[in-house]
Amino acid sequence: MPTPIVFSTPDEQRSWADDVRRQGSTIGFVPTMGALHRGHIALIDHAHSLADVVVVSVFVNPRQFNQRADFDAYPRPIDDDVQQCAAAGVAAVFAPTGAAMYPQGFETTVTAGPLASTMEGAHRDGHFDGVVTVLTKLFSILRPDLAVFGEKDFQQLAIVRRLVTDLDLDVEIVGAPTVREPDGLALSSRNRRLDATARAAARAVPRALDAAIAAARDGSVDDALRAACDVFDAAPQVHPDYVEIFDPNTLRPVPTLEGRRVPGTTRIATAAHVGDVRLIDNRDLFERA
Repeated sequence: MPTPIVFSTPDEQRSWADDVRRQGSTIGFVPTMGALHRGHIALIDHAHSLADVVVVSVFVNPRQFNQRADFDAYPRPIDDDVQQCAAAGVAAVFAPTGAAMYPQGFETTVTAGPLASTMEGAHRDGHFDGVVTVLTKLFSILRPDLAVFGEKDFQQLAIVRRLVTDLDLDVEIVGAPTVREPDGLALSSRNRRLDATARAAARAVPRALDAAIAAARDGSVDDALRAACDVFDAAPQVHPDYVEIFDPNTLRPVPTLEGRRVPGTTRIATAAHVGDVRLIDNRDLFERA
């Protein structure tokens, strides 16, 4: 596969995308923060199935990090990322610097709204404002026909869908299923920061969701939450921020499972610290077998 063209400034990337559209091709976009893994490649493959040309952005967005140490520690293997994009048939990689995206004097930001007030938003103040601000810029630069996001970041997916609806951004938002390791851990760029001991402990995150799903079949919201918490209690290296059972449309907690034991009506999400690495995951509480 040919090496993708790598652009570092918005003007270069915008000009290239304009040329692609003038040729009559559709653009599929996969926004990332780099450190690509099989989960990202699955998103790229999905974008290929829906669009003529695929563009990947690689930008570690400082405005969505709450802690400077987390931002500094985030992996940035750009050469490997470009090689993986080449193998996946990506046409262009947009890899801007922070100064290119947020030049001196930058002032305007986008506010995520009520969907950002729960779960991740409640624990990471301003995180989703940073996400929607950078995505608004990326959508403006590329003007893609569609953008693909993983369901692992389910709250983010819901917020991005609301963003494009509310701001009349002409881009279709496509969700793609979470890709997992054989032991159930959701693939994440942060996983590479786990040493062997922490990696083994991290298995408690998907096991907590498994336990909640099993308890919910014949139990209550409290039964499901208790089952998840029991798994975390038995894993002293793992410290959850939250376990939430919620409506996938409103992202609000649900008080009862009555009338909700149908796939697609109720989800469970969690975030947990394993050492200094924070992991998130979510599942359909009544997913299809």
